[in-house]
Amino acid sequence: MSDSKVKITIKNNGPIRVEGGSFELCDAEGKVFALNGRAAVSICRCGHSQKQPFCDGSHSGCEFKSEVKAFDLPPK
Repeated sequence: MSDSKVKITIKNNGPIRVEGGSFELCDAEGKVFALNGRAAVSICRCGHSQKQPFCDGSHSGCEFKSEVKAFDLPPK
């Protein structure tokens, strides 16, 4: 994997896409998922995927709706 910046995209009515750079995906206990060379993964947001935490396209069948627009967070 490259040392470039990781890009995370919130897809409208779909998953969170993580791509580029070097990243690890861990479960709640800190165990790392074996991504087997993938430089990009899609993370489920609808909760219906049979491959949690990964997206399997189930959002299409459950009519999941969520449109996200970027905004600035207030200062800490």
